[in-house]
Amino acid sequence: MLQKIRVPLGFLLAAVVLYFAEPTAASILVGLPVAFVGGVFRALAAGVIKKDTVMTTRGVYALTRNPLYFGSALLACGFVIMSWNEIAAILVLLPFGVIYPAVILREERHLEVLFTDAFRAYRRSVPRFFPRFSRGSIFCFSFGQYLDNREYNTVLGFAGALIVLTLKYWLLRASN
Repeated sequence: MLQKIRVPLGFLLAAVVLYFAEPTAASILVGLPVAFVGGVFRALAAGVIKKDTVMTTRGVYALTRNPLYFGSALLACGFVIMSWNEIAAILVLLPFGVIYPAVILREERHLEVLFTDAFRAYRRSVPRFFPRFSRGSIFCFSFGQYLDNREYNTVLGFAGALIVLTLKYWLLRASN
C-alpha cells in the first residue's frame, strides 16, 4: 500500500509545499546545493541499478543500500530549506519519515528473496541508509541505464520546482 501511494503523495505534497513556500534568496542559496547533491545521488544510482534482475552493489550502491531514497531525502530536505516554511517542512518530513522506512524494509525483504546469500552478505557490509564513504568505492555509471530507469523525470521535477520557488521568491519580493 505505502509503495503505491508514495509517488502520487509526493506530487500532491510538492504542490502543497510550493503553495505554502515563502522562499528567500538565502533559503534558495542554502537549500539548492542540498537538493542538487540529492539529485546527483539519485542519478548515480539510476545509472547502475537493474531492478530485480541483478544484485547491484557497485557505484553508490557500495556506499548505501538505498541511494535512491537517500538522494530523495536530500532532495526533500533541500526543497524544504528553499521553501522556508514550517508547514511545508512538516508536510514533507513527516510522511517521508513514516513511509520510506516501511518501504525500505519491504524492499529489503524482497531482495533477500531474490538474491538470498548475495543480499545477506551485502547487508552485512553496506549501511542501510546513510552512506559510508571509503577509498575503495568505484565509480560506475551508464547513461543508457539512467534513461531506462527514467530518472530524467527527477531532473524535470527538480527544474520545475526550482522555477516555481524562484518565481514565488520574486513575486513575494515585488509585493513587499
